[in-house]
Amino acid sequence: MLDEPTAPKKRDPRALKAYRHGLTGQVHILTPADQVAYEKHCKGIHASLAPVGGLETDLAQAIADDRWRLNHAAGIEGSIFAIGTGHLKLDSPNNPEVDVAIGQARTWLAEGKNIQLLSLYEHRIQRHVEKNLGLLRQLQQDRKAALEQVVEQVADLIELAEKQGEAFDIERDYPREAIPPQFDFSNALILRLVAHRRRLKDTKRWFTPAKKPLKTPAGRADVASISGYGPKSAGRGQFAG
Repeated sequence: MLDEPTAPKKRDPRALKAYRHGLTGQVHILTPADQVAYEKHCKGIHASLAPVGGLETDLAQAIADDRWRLNHAAGIEGSIFAIGTGHLKLDSPNNPEVDVAIGQARTWLAEGKNIQLLSLYEHRIQRHVEKNLGLLRQLQQDRKAALEQVVEQVADLIELAEKQGEAFDIERDYPREAIPPQFDFSNALILRLVAHRRRLKDTKRWFTPAKKPLKTPAGRADVASISGYGPKSAGRGQFAG
């Protein structure tokens, strides 16, 4: 007689899961629901900050982790106050998410001793967020300024080559050593921005209206002749009536 297949055992949503972060390599022990929320949180922070390169990405991840801790601390604070009311049933088998929240609050109370530590914890994290955000913004500004300088230099070299009737080759005529080592700008990006800059310059020149000469009304002498400084009155000091 064949054994009937048994249905897979449903995973307890309160069970913890070891999760190694793909960017930091650090192991996070989270519930499955927390892992999903954490990954969504990190993706949102990275999308908002738009980091480029390893250092900017690392700072963005540090900000994401600090923001996660800050939100987590606020959640623990709410759970602590919920326990303190005395009206919350601490054992809630029908709501595993409440069990997780209450378990975290109990741990904090057992280890932290009082809620003042939580407030201090939040302030320290907030300072870290502000510091890392400032570093990231400065690094992004430096990258933008360096890229603008490189684009300007390449645009000037291309213009010079055109005037001399020569072909410009960025691989040959613009050494990679001229680019700041902390920024890895691709040649394709540089040339694309140079082309965009030249198109904007041509557009401004094309649509800038030419200045029209002033017209002298019929029957009136022009101002230059009357004042004695026009070509008709050259050599005469005054207007002849």
